[in-house]
Amino acid sequence: MEVSLKNQVAIITGSSSGIGAGIAKSMAESGATVIVNYPFAGALEQANAVLKEITDHGGNGIVYMCDVSKEDQVIKMFQDVVSQFGTVDILVNNAGIQKDAPFTEMTFDQWNAVIGVNLTGNFLCAREAIKEFLRRGIDTSRSIACGKIIHISSVHEIIPWSGHANYASSKGAIRMLMQTLAQEYGRQKIRVNSICPGAIQTPINTNAWNTAEALDSLLKLIPYDRIGQPEDIGNLAVFLASDKADYISGTSVFIDGAMTTFESFSTGG
Repeated sequence: MEVSLKNQVAIITGSSSGIGAGIAKSMAESGATVIVNYPFAGALEQANAVLKEITDHGGNGIVYMCDVSKEDQVIKMFQDVVSQFGTVDILVNNAGIQKDAPFTEMTFDQWNAVIGVNLTGNFLCAREAIKEFLRRGIDTSRSIACGKIIHISSVHEIIPWSGHANYASSKGAIRMLMQTLAQEYGRQKIRVNSICPGAIQTPINTNAWNTAEALDSLLKLIPYDRIGQPEDIGNLAVFLASDKADYISGTSVFIDGAMTTFESFSTGG
């Protein structure tokens, strides 16, 4: 089964590293022109490295700096991408941060920073994407859908996470945002889904896997007994963005090595 994103333009937020970089590489390999978004000037080198890997393998794309929590920057990113490439077909809302603290010690700034990127960023980018989808309408030379949005959520949209109240709250809210958009714009043939990764080997969770002891402890939570890789998420994102997944909308797809089956109960709890 060939899964193709040929002739399509994909914005992947927060794609200068980690899961976002994996998605950008996978989508480019499948034929999409990718916008490798990075949040601030200090991440330009990483973004360029991702783009170089893409172009070295025959793919196409650009890098674009945008803080997704800032409305004016998001609006300009979409305007510039449409001006350069004609439209946007796929949005992957991947950008996310963690600022962890015990709840009673969590500052207002920590709360707002995480909600701003992880949730408000999803809102702002999805809003601009849907506006562009509706402006363009369905072009079957590109896709049988009018547009595709994929939110990168987390197993923590359903698993509480002590010490991470801001992060878990943002991911739980993404589920409702995703389902509401799928409901509201389904008749216009706009598909909206979430991918919910478990433990993926990326810089955001280095402390969970960078020593043998830490990795062993982590694997006790994962029945499939391996840590996920960014390409695992990339492969799923390509499928969900393709016409092969045209009847999938309003769904959270968990990709976690069965983490959500709660390994600690495998022997009866």
